[in-house]
Amino acid sequence: MTDTLPDRLAIDPKSPFHDAALLERGIGIRFNGVEKTNVEEYCVSEGWVRVAVGRVLDRRGNPMTLKVKGTVEPYLRTSDAE
Repeated sequence: MTDTLPDRLAIDPKSPFHDAALLERGIGIRFNGVEKTNVEEYCVSEGWVRVAVGRVLDRRGNPMTLKVKGTVEPYLRTSDAE
């Protein structure tokens, strides 16, 4: 598997941008220079992330999200065991 990350990635399995194998490896997101842990989806070329808004759910039981624009820098997390 290559170390290049996709332009767009989502954690929702119903999304066409979902990649389970890549998510298992561990993805980190820096948004405007700050590490974010609550990112649901990102797009590097368009410069946005979707972040969960607290513990609020929509009518289908999915977390409510907010699209925020800025500089997106995805990276692969390295495990200490390697």
